[in-house]
Amino acid sequence: MSYRQIFFDGLWRQNTGLVVLLGLCPLLAVTGTVVNGIGLGLATMLVLMFSNLAVSLARGVIRPEIRIPAFVLIIASVVTVIQLLMQAWFYDLYRVLGIFIPLIVTNCAIIGRAEAFASRNAPLPALVDGLATGLGFFLALVLLGAVREIAGRGTLFSQARLMFGELGETMQLTLIPEYSGFLLAMLPPGAFIGLGLLIAARNWLDSRSGRASAGAPVQSAPLAETGA
Repeated sequence: MSYRQIFFDGLWRQNTGLVVLLGLCPLLAVTGTVVNGIGLGLATMLVLMFSNLAVSLARGVIRPEIRIPAFVLIIASVVTVIQLLMQAWFYDLYRVLGIFIPLIVTNCAIIGRAEAFASRNAPLPALVDGLATGLGFFLALVLLGAVREIAGRGTLFSQARLMFGELGETMQLTLIPEYSGFLLAMLPPGAFIGLGLLIAARNWLDSRSGRASAGAPVQSAPLAETGA
């Protein structure tokens, strides 16, 4: 399997949030704003990368009987490091995301990639797989956060200061002036509706791409000169 295929599978073809539908609890719970999605997405991506790398490096010494507890221990250790770093450098955002940072340990996508890919491949492909899968989940979080924030508040990057500090004060965009808000978009039912719209949009793009590929003319290779 090429690195290009690994990357495309994780980012689009087998996107964790939009295709495989794993990790939906944090995906639906924290995506009230784009900034929340960015914060959790980056944390999850880092956990995927480093846990995949650690599992791949240790795959030769972990006995099959204890591989799942060992994987969970590795993932929990990486999550603890990420949690402490966020608590130190992004404390306000850490408080907003709350319990969903330590709950990354229970994300089925992470243990799934450790079992299905990292434990069976060399470190570099495992690292690329973690990056691609993390970017796919990050994409789903940010897109859903954008849909809900625009529909619910009429803004983008509200509360950006939680992640970007003073620079974040200048990042907020008001897309709908004097907007009174749409409460449903900020509630759990709005998260389900937004996720459904994103899944439908992705499937439509895939079907359109498939039709375009099927309708493209097949170019035949030039005939070799035979001298006849």
